[in-house]
Parts: sequence; structure tokens; C-alpha cells
Amino acid sequence: MMLKNVLIVGAGFSGTVIAERLSKTKKYNILVIDKRCHIGGNCHTEIDPETKILVHKYGPHIFNTNNLDVWNYIQIFGKFNNFVNRIKVNSRGTIYSFPVNLHTINQFFNVSLSPSEAVQFIDQKRDKSIVEARNFEEQALGMIGRDLYEAFIYGYTKKQWGCDPEKLPASILKRLPVRFNYNDNYYDKKYQGIPEKGYSRIIENMLDDKSIRVITNTPFNSSFNVSSFDHVFYTGPIDSFFDYKYGKLGYRTVTFEEERGIGDFQGNAVINYADLDIPYTRIHEHKHFAQQRNLEKTIFFREFSKETEMDDEPYYPKRLKDDKKALEMYQKDIKKKQNFTFLGRLGTYRYMDMELVISEALRISRNFKL
Repeated sequence: MMLKNVLIVGAGFSGTVIAERLSKTKKYNILVIDKRCHIGGNCHTEIDPETKILVHKYGPHIFNTNNLDVWNYIQIFGKFNNFVNRIKVNSRGTIYSFPVNLHTINQFFNVSLSPSEAVQFIDQKRDKSIVEARNFEEQALGMIGRDLYEAFIYGYTKKQWGCDPEKLPASILKRLPVRFNYNDNYYDKKYQGIPEKGYSRIIENMLDDKSIRVITNTPFNSSFNVSSFDHVFYTGPIDSFFDYKYGKLGYRTVTFEEERGIGDFQGNAVINYADLDIPYTRIHEHKHFAQQRNLEKTIFFREFSKETEMDDEPYYPKRLKDDKKALEMYQKDIKKKQNFTFLGRLGTYRYMDMELVISEALRISRNFKL
């Protein structure tokens, strides 16, 4: 039987899951390319040679899911620790539990409320005139009221997205829970953790098959010769694929300032900074993600958010009004492309966490026939 040739653009989770699943069919010769010098995309991790700390080079990624199929699948390729993301937030010089929970409410308002009392208390604080939120700010004011919104949400959001929250869709905030108990687990998912040897080792194990060839430092553009491939799975940016013919889609990106020290810098994996006069959005200390707290040295990153320029790595799709118009036109062109599948966060211009990326790739690979 003659094997079909498949090209996969991108060695993040979307492309890697497709490659791994198709390799098990023994029907394909698979080439995976990535413009970066490494595999793993934004999930790339590596051991720092000086400190031996496992570092998340593009910011922290905590695997979390309620999908047992996805959880069982990813664990085939490496053991996960039991890390739970318990974020703290620095607001006006005081450290609070986050997301907003009963501890946050009692500490911030200097009260000692029970769960039922806190429900009534916040109900009095929130803006009840907002029935259908038209934007992010209205969504927040209708949920938690102005005091908590201005202390914990407004400044961080404006730094993260580079605009006033009233210009953002309400749907962004719907992912943020408000709890009336002392549960400070940010994700509150049944299955959580971080690979003990890092995400890049997981990706490496997934690509370990003789039918898969991986080439890094290889960008894809409209001049790339795809004529020798029977199918192409594309996980890069949609607008880049079409040479930005309808304009550049809006993304926010992040940059990092790395610092090293002795001991434990902040005592927690992630601390958000909610105030506008502090330019960074958060600090993440990597020894805590890998639960390597006994190490003598430490590495931490200050994270800054900015508008994505041409040479930046896109992180968060903005999906504002003009973006959605351009996206519709790009999607019409995608439908005209034969033997191409667009998937993943960049390939579909959607916010997707790792569990959704993997779930989508598993579904596509199951249904793929050539």
C-alpha cells in the first residue's frame, strides 16, 4: 500500500496530536514543521542548566480538564504532578486570595460572613440594573459590584487587553468564577497537573515514531511548496496563511523580564498585580510549578502584555468587531481550500486552552480519511 504524504504546520499540541494519532494508522508519511527552533509551541519547557529549574519559557501552562478521555490520553506520554493553581493577587499593596471567593470577600471588606451571608452581601453590592451585560465592565459590575471590580479586575484587565474593559465583550469575564466558599482552586477541574519532565518531553514522546519527521526553524508561507503533500494540517495564524489580504487579526502578546535569586522570591507560583501603576500583569516563579521548592536558587518572570506586532508571537485573540469581520472573510477562503484542515487556537482564531486544543485534534484525527 502506498503511503499518503501529510504536512503538519506547527509542533504545538494541535499539530502534535494529529501527527501522533495518524502515525498509529500506518497509512501516512508525516512531516511536521515549525518556525521556531524547538517543538512544543507556547507550552515549551526546558531545564535551566544553572538552577536545574523546569522553566515555562512562554509563561505558565497548567493542564486542567474534566474530560477523562483527554486526561487519559495525555498521560500516556508522561507522568504529571499534582500541582493546583492557587493564584494570589496584589491589590493596593495587600495580597488576596483569587479568584474572588469567601476569603477574598471577608478580607477585603473586613467582615466575617458565612456563605449565605456573603451571597446576600454581594447581591447588595452588584449593579442589579444590568440585566444583559453589553460588555466586560457591565458583566463585572452585574456580578460583583464596583468595589471588587475596581480592586481586582479593572486594572489587570486594562493592562492585559490594552483598552478599557467597556470595549471588551462580556464573554471574556464569564470564564472567571466567583465563589461563596473558601475554594481558591483557580480552575476547579477534576484533573490538574503539570508534566514532571515538562511539556516539551511530552511533545517529544508523542512525535517519537518512525513515520514522523520533524523539522524546526522552518516557517510556512504562501510560497511553501505543498504540491507533494496529499493533505495539510495548518495550525498557524489564519491571516498569515492568506498574506493578511483582509488585514491583520488582533492579538495581545506577552513579554517577560527574567530575574534570578536565592531562596523563595514570592512563596507562590503566580501572583497577579491588579493596579495600573504597576506595569506588569503578574509574576510567576517557576520552581513552584514543578514543586521544586527545596532548590537553593530561583527563577521568576515578570509578565507584560502588549499589542502584537509583526514579529511577536500571538497569544490571545482579541476578536473585536473588525476582527470578526475579517475572520468571516478568511473563513470563506478556507472553505475554498481543498486538502487543507485549519485547527487550533491560531488556525481558527479562538481562545482555546490545552484541553480544548487536544480534544479538537483528537476529534479531527478520528474523522480524517484520505
